[in-house]
Amino acid sequence: MMKQALGMIETRSLVAAIEAADTMVKSADVKIVDLNYVGSGIISVIVSGEVAAVQAAVSNGTEAVKGIGEIISTNVIPRPHDEVSKIL
Repeated sequence: MMKQALGMIETRSLVAAIEAADTMVKSADVKIVDLNYVGSGIISVIVSGEVAAVQAAVSNGTEAVKGIGEIISTNVIPRPHDEVSKIL
């Protein structure tokens, strides 16, 4: 079985993070893996799914947040190494 991709959006707003999470799960077949309060108002949302779905979800989530809050960073990891799951 192929590994699931991971997608991340990091924002400086809880409202923006919730909007990103909502948009990501509504726009593609992904599941929320984690929501982290990083500090200083920075919150990250992590989703997993097939590579194309995760890429679409991160893209759509990023667009939805523009105008609501600040995007700090985004990333998609197509096939993360097994060691990465230890930090989630």
